[in-house]
Amino acid sequence: MYDPQELEQLIKEIEQWEEKTLNPTLSRFPERQEQFITTSSEPVERIYTPQDVSDQDYAKDLGMPGEYPYTRGVHATMHRGRLWTMRMFAGFGTAEETNQRFKYLLEQGQTGLSIAFDLPTLMGYDSDDSEALGEFGKCGVAVASLKDMEMLTAGIPLDKVSTSMTINSPAAIIWAMYIAAAEKQGARHDQLRGTTQNDILKEYIAQKEYIFPPEPSMRLVTDTIEFGTNELPQWNTISISGYHIREAGSTAAQELAFTLSDGMEYVRWAIDRGLDVDTFAPRLSFFFNAHNDFFEEIVKYRAARRIWAREMRETFGAVDPRSWLMRFHTQTAGVSLTAQQPQNNIVRVAIQALAAVLGGTQSLHTNSMDEALALPSEHAVTVALRTQQIIAEESGVINTIDPLGGSFFVEAQTDRIEAQAYDYFRRIEELGGVLPAIDKGFFQGEISDAAYRYQREIDLDDRVIVGVNAYAEDKPISIPILEMDPQGYEHQVAHLNALRAERDNGRVGQTLDRLRIACQGAENTMPHILEAVRAYATLGEIVGVMKEVFGIYQEPTWI
Repeated sequence: MYDPQELEQLIKEIEQWEEKTLNPTLSRFPERQEQFITTSSEPVERIYTPQDVSDQDYAKDLGMPGEYPYTRGVHATMHRGRLWTMRMFAGFGTAEETNQRFKYLLEQGQTGLSIAFDLPTLMGYDSDDSEALGEFGKCGVAVASLKDMEMLTAGIPLDKVSTSMTINSPAAIIWAMYIAAAEKQGARHDQLRGTTQNDILKEYIAQKEYIFPPEPSMRLVTDTIEFGTNELPQWNTISISGYHIREAGSTAAQELAFTLSDGMEYVRWAIDRGLDVDTFAPRLSFFFNAHNDFFEEIVKYRAARRIWAREMRETFGAVDPRSWLMRFHTQTAGVSLTAQQPQNNIVRVAIQALAAVLGGTQSLHTNSMDEALALPSEHAVTVALRTQQIIAEESGVINTIDPLGGSFFVEAQTDRIEAQAYDYFRRIEELGGVLPAIDKGFFQGEISDAAYRYQREIDLDDRVIVGVNAYAEDKPISIPILEMDPQGYEHQVAHLNALRAERDNGRVGQTLDRLRIACQGAENTMPHILEAVRAYATLGEIVGVMKEVFGIYQEPTWI
């Protein structure tokens, strides 16, 4: 993009600037520290110039919005044409309580639902299972049967509202419950819009909410991709997630590389199933973290789009431009928020959300100020939603597309993080691919090392966390904290007991037997899961059948 003679002249001008302007300034006012680093501990140079991006080709590396390689955005008008979906993650206690929160958020201007499930649901247990004792409704809503899903979505038109569900190991079962609840409302399959996270690989890598071993788990994911491709054309059957990888302590480059490696592994499994890449790839979606370092997050999103477009077109042979698009949801970084001085978290979230918007996100959740203390109160979640609305309506940052595009710093850092991602791709391939790398503990070790380094920087005061190791105060916390129905667990157990007494238990047994046979064979399990759900088989009963056939996963110990 630059004339070679002008670049040569620029070198001389930089040298003159250093001699005449910079060095005299440094002698009088030294910089605050010897080295400046990003949140991922990557060095940041004093200044960036055309020299740092001299090898870039505009058409090849940046392009125009809505055109390959999508560095500048997946849509031609981006947020000038349509705002991102404001999708606040919500769920706690009983289905009835969460239903009320959903309706409140929709009334406040939220434009899509995002369901958080409690730990027993995430692990495939019914609420009254002995393994679930004490965990009911703590980190999300309890959904143990179709009846719970019906109560959760009561009064919400599922043929009109887009819904995201953060569920992984039992994703196929919870998705079936949502489909069946929509059927009872009269909605057709082709009207349903939304996303199931359904990203089991990142569970083995980072979040650890797995049930079955990797191979049968990947079979279930592939079953949902195949079923969704054929039956629910508007549904994203998987949201390939870097969010939890980052929350576990990874760097931005690790989040980018590991997420895209997982995505490419899902594509391989679907192709091996016999699906044409262009039939399912347009419905793949992604989920990224927005951490504290404003520019590092923006370049991560820009590099992600470019890498994914290139790999889908050149490695997997996709010819439909929709298959090249990386569409992603973003959530601000829960791990960055502090229990100390919780109002500071409003500022952190605003900066993170702004990075997500400038990075071109299609959907956004903003964490609440009380994230480190409890599930969000109504007051805190309203402030978080208003943060998005102020960015959209008052800041002016959406008035032009990719306003930071062309910045020497931004473009140089986009190239840097892309190169780091490809280095990780090479290392993963040398280990035999994603599943062997998981088995060998590669991902886990890389994340652990990064998390340790980051915490050491805080402990040694090399990294400042406002209100924690700098500007601390000894004052009591004075924000409202969410209080859930203290009788919620008793109500949930009563619902489950009534369900088991009232349903046709003979029909339940028959559907579970057919599901067991399907799991033992090679056919798609989704139709059988749907039949079991429609008969009001519980989550724990369905998972129990799968455990009989697939077994359970125990993570190896590495030395």
